[in-house]
Amino acid sequence: MIDERTLAFPDAHVRSDRDIVMFTGMDGDRKIICAISREALEDHFQGNNKDMLKVYKANRERIEYEARRKYLAGRLELDGSVLIKTVDL
Repeated sequence: MIDERTLAFPDAHVRSDRDIVMFTGMDGDRKIICAISREALEDHFQGNNKDMLKVYKANRERIEYEARRKYLAGRLELDGSVLIKTVDL
């Protein structure tokens, strides 16, 4: 059996709240909700006291790589989403 899953990140809506930045990945027609925690942005992307969306955008390639890696490894949250935490980096 060949694993044909992929996770692409089209220019999709990105939003943040006080604890995470959320972004969308696509596996074919299937939408995968992805997020990175404020703690991960602060610990690994110099996000302390900075706008989280700006930090995400400046590091988008690396963050999407980590989301894809977790997704393909099957390391999903109970709701099927991908959450990147500081321990993942």
